[in-house]
Order: sequence, then structure tokens, then C-alpha cells
Amino acid sequence: MHVLLIEDDALVASGILAGLSAHDFVADHVETMAEARMALEAVASDVVILDRGLPDGDGLELLEEWRRAGVTTPVLVLTARDSVQDRVMGLQGGADDYLVKPFDLDELVARLHALLRRAVGRSRSVMEHGALCLDPVAREVSVADQPVALSRRELVLLETFLRSPRSVLTADQLKDSLYGMNEDVESNALNVHIHHLRRKLGIRVIETVRGLGYRLGKPSAVEAPPGRAGR
Repeated sequence: MHVLLIEDDALVASGILAGLSAHDFVADHVETMAEARMALEAVASDVVILDRGLPDGDGLELLEEWRRAGVTTPVLVLTARDSVQDRVMGLQGGADDYLVKPFDLDELVARLHALLRRAVGRSRSVMEHGALCLDPVAREVSVADQPVALSRRELVLLETFLRSPRSVLTADQLKDSLYGMNEDVESNALNVHIHHLRRKLGIRVIETVRGLGYRLGKPSAVEAPPGRAGR
């Protein structure tokens, strides 16, 4: 999943980015409100981490601007402003969650997973699709209780499909979930990842919708890992 981090403190941002990467989040970092506006238009972020004290204004002003414009992307406000009044203002201003600095990285990651879970109407962390089961926190995948080894990109791609099981996702949407704005992406990279998922989970697990993109196959399309069927 893709995270947009809006934070002007380079040291804090570096620590957050390293932590997010270790938990298989794809993250882009900007330092100002102006950069954040451009970033949100350039890439489809799944969740935003927003600092309030930015060089060109209060991040809460940016959040209220987004909400007035109809932007529904979940936003976690991450700030040193810890009074009850500040928390109330943040939540009333459109924040989906509010975390005070200093913070624990594990708590931040847990809150991000909770935001993403609520955004798609799931009550449980584990994602299931027929015999397929993905635990986005443990980063584990199984089919019929048999573990399946996926690469980091394959995990992120599968999670993207599972979060929108009935939607057709464009190639650009899928690439946004896999890569940051400044990453060099080979033209066939997405096709390679989809090929690997099909090889490991069944040829029909990802359907190609000609001229539009891709979507998750039916739950019955998931197949047991090679060499494990019938065990």
C-alpha cells in the first residue's frame, strides 16, 4: 500500500520511512503543503501521514482543504501538539486518527493498518478470499492453510487486489501501490509481478480486463501451491 508522508523534519521523516519500508509499505515523502498538493494529484495514496507544523502553514488547513474538495483518503495527523483541544480540532478538521510525537513505530504501523481496514469496511486484519488468506501485519500468505512464499512486491500487489476485490484496477493504480514517485520502473515490471502471482496462486487468480486493467478472480480461482495439493 502507498503512504504519503508530509513531514518537514528530515530526521523524523527518515526514521518513519525506514520503518514503513521494513513493514512493506511503499512511501513517498514531501516537506510542504505545496508539495503535498502536487503529490496527492500525482499518485494514488492509500493513506496520508500529516504533520501540522509545516514551513508553509498548518497541516490542518491542508486537511480541511482536501475534505472540502471531497478527498476521502484516510489521514493520520502526526504532531507534537498534544493538548485535548488540538486533538479535537484535528479530528473535527477531518483527521481519521491523531498520534502525538514522540511515538512508537509499531503503534504507528498498527494505526495505519486500522485506517486501511476501516476504509474498506473490514473488521478483521486478516484478509480472506476463498482458500486464500493474507495477514497484512505478519506479512504471511497461505492457501488452504499451506504457506505460500511471496516477494515484497507480490505481497503488496496481492493486498491491493484484496482490498478492492470487486474493482477493476488500472495499471497506473497498481503501479502507485507498488512504487514511489521517484522510483525507476521497468515497462514490464507490473506484468512480471502479476505473472508470478498467477504462477504461485493459480492462473485465474488475477483476471485481465481488456482495455481497462486487472481485477481479482473469483474465490474458487485460487489454487493450492504446486506440490502441496492433496496433502
